Amino acid sequence: MFVRNGGANNVWKKATSAAAQASVIREHKHKQQPGYYTGGVSPVQRHHLSTAAENGVKTGTTTSTSTGTGTGTGFGAAPSRNHNRSPSSSEAREKREFLISVLESSATKRDAKAYLQTFGGSTLPASVKPASAPALPVLHDGIRPPSTTPLFVQGSATPAVPAADEIPHVAIVKLRDPQAWDDALLDGVAKTITQLRHLGLLSIIVPDCGVDETSERPPGPRWQSTLAQQTDRIVEAIGRHGSPGAEVVDSGLCRTDSAPPNVITTISSTVHVGFEEVFTTPIRYGHILVVSPRAYAEETLDSAVVDSDEVVFALARFFSGVPLGTQTSGSKATATEDDHRPPRRASVDRVIVIDPFGGIPSGRQGHGTEVFINLEQEFGNLQNLLASPASADQTNREASAPGAARPKHLENLKLVKAALTILPPTASALITSPAEAANLKGPEESANGANVEQFAFEVRTRRWHNPLIHNLLTDRPVYSSSLPIGRIKPAGHGSGRMVPRMPTTTLAKRGMPVTIFPDPRAGPWRAPHPLGPRLRLTDTCIDLPRLIHLINDSFSRKLDAEHYLRRVEDSLAGIIIAGEYEGGAILTWERPFGMDEGTAYSSGRLVPYLDKFAVLKKSQGAGGVADIVFNAMVRDCFPGGVCWRSRKNNPVNKWYFERSSGTVKLPDSNWTMFWTTPNPSMTEQLVHDYEDVCQNVTPSWADTKQAD
Repeated sequence: MFVRNGGANNVWKKATSAAAQASVIREHKHKQQPGYYTGGVSPVQRHHLSTAAENGVKTGTTTSTSTGTGTGTGFGAAPSRNHNRSPSSSEAREKREFLISVLESSATKRDAKAYLQTFGGSTLPASVKPASAPALPVLHDGIRPPSTTPLFVQGSATPAVPAADEIPHVAIVKLRDPQAWDDALLDGVAKTITQLRHLGLLSIIVPDCGVDETSERPPGPRWQSTLAQQTDRIVEAIGRHGSPGAEVVDSGLCRTDSAPPNVITTISSTVHVGFEEVFTTPIRYGHILVVSPRAYAEETLDSAVVDSDEVVFALARFFSGVPLGTQTSGSKATATEDDHRPPRRASVDRVIVIDPFGGIPSGRQGHGTEVFINLEQEFGNLQNLLASPASADQTNREASAPGAARPKHLENLKLVKAALTILPPTASALITSPAEAANLKGPEESANGANVEQFAFEVRTRRWHNPLIHNLLTDRPVYSSSLPIGRIKPAGHGSGRMVPRMPTTTLAKRGMPVTIFPDPRAGPWRAPHPLGPRLRLTDTCIDLPRLIHLINDSFSRKLDAEHYLRRVEDSLAGIIIAGEYEGGAILTWERPFGMDEGTAYSSGRLVPYLDKFAVLKKSQGAGGVADIVFNAMVRDCFPGGVCWRSRKNNPVNKWYFERSSGTVKLPDSNWTMFWTTPNPSMTEQLVHDYEDVCQNVTPSWADTKQAD
């Protein structure tokens, strides 16, 4: 079923208010724990820990600094002010209003339940536990944000199992070129990072100031000065948006002379966490961390510059409990010596790269940034595209810096691929620009704010969604990756209206492999000769029992397998399988009614038809499985267009409608017809053939109820 935003619902407001209050209570309880302090030294007073690090190595002590109000000397030390102070009423009210606002504007019922199960924590009142989340009304009109666009959901979904542990949830955030950001931009990013903490996600920030020195050279004075200045700016900006502030970690990383073998990732394993408490203690008390990209040699204690990508990878490995010397291969990390793994120190839910160049550019002309990347399927192609000199013009958004963007995009792509390989499959990565992370509008949007709400065709949006907050609440990109570009970017407007910016945020997941028979890389799908070989569902390359289970589960009804196999025996065009039969599509070549196969073939009138589109219940509405299958169909299998039908009362029709080029309600029937064929190609004869096929395909269900 489709669910939409219930922002006006009083019960939902009550639930989100309770969740917000629980978040405030959690923070207050942290402040009551022994050793907690809210203060810190100012950035001017803060000293970088080169000397302290040596002492820490020799004596086992560590040093850290923080921001906020008041002063502090270290974890476990007596606080310099009353640390039991409750959040002020204004702070609590502001936080509660923020949480209510974002949940109401961005989250569907399904999204809210998933978010509360993951980030709600044990302090949520029983009345708002995910299992008893209130029902939301279904709205049938009005402007809606993209987060409430229809999901591919058929029937009821199996609720996710809540996490059993209470370890902190963290995001590892790389800030590239912060020295090029003005104060307003940095302040906006810091505000977003603080808001993520309000929503249950603590950030571990790694500044990347673009240093050219290698790890063999000691850091130069200019690098040290730049790093210190930018660290201070980041810390100050975060401190302006509430307490506790940010802790600076200068002495937590070590490096070895050689890296253990690493099968697939290009990120070095020479950097690792040397002082656990420097990271785990402030995280436990709700502090945001700022980690300097420098490490100390284990033998000499010399400080050296290390690549910020190495730091991000080392932190992901440390917090997720992957030991040094672990090989990464495909879908999981395996220990090289034994199976003993250290416990997870935190749940790394997001890897975030905030880069002035924004997200990964699309390989398709005119499509701007990739909205979603299924790394299992798309990494190789994107890597080749970005590594190819011929793609420089297409991928370079900065005319003033020719060739500069492409290698940075490639670095970011490799970083998120390496990090997500060692993280749980539920983790995801976001690559975005500082302006989008700060939720700042461009001048054209400020001047045309009244029009921005309607710049997307059928998919209308509010002024602008912060992609980081939206993704935390929904685990989806702001726009679905299977939406045609015309649904996001208007094709054209009057000369008096300025076109709003296109989003520049990319969401990446480890994802799942996509298997297509026949393989479109070997050649485009073409209608088979009447006497030629045919693909059949009984071929050994297809797991027929799992395919039938997928269809039965997705449609909540039983397929008449024998009848169906007979029906598609000589008309099967191909099949798409996502993951381990988590989603799929069966496509056929259909003849207009009354026309024999030879005539249809010779006259070019065999119709590409989507016969079955299915996603397992547990994968519906999340994970992008439906988008992955749909994209494979329209980009790889039938780029010239495909048609299909659906019952007029099928709730999935809203999802279909937004992804089709056109739709018609067939007369004298209960069918709605959809197609993705570009409108200039839609001749009267083609429309008639589409209608003829959609009117006459025989259903193959074991029951007698109407087909979906």
